[in-house]
Amino acid sequence: MTLRFLALLDKYDLLLYYLVIINIVTFATFAIDKIAAIRHKTRIKVATLLGLSFLGGSIGALIGMYLLRHKTKKYYFTIGVPLMLIMQIVGIYFLMNVK
Repeated sequence: MTLRFLALLDKYDLLLYYLVIINIVTFATFAIDKIAAIRHKTRIKVATLLGLSFLGGSIGALIGMYLLRHKTKKYYFTIGVPLMLIMQIVGIYFLMNVK
């Protein structure tokens, strides 16, 4: 097994585009929810935030959590999102090494 991340991105360039887009969308969703929380408006569901994180937006979620100081006191975010990131890294690692 080797770390062939750049070769993976050449082979699966759609994966790179997908990950960039899903992370931007996830960060924007966290930002929208933070603004709604400040203004006491209708909030985005926790399942939506966690679902976007699970679908590949865990980096965007982590950046949103700590840059915007949003959902950092909820254990299912502070534990769940990093676990999703680890799961995604492991999945990409095994995808890189499939022969």
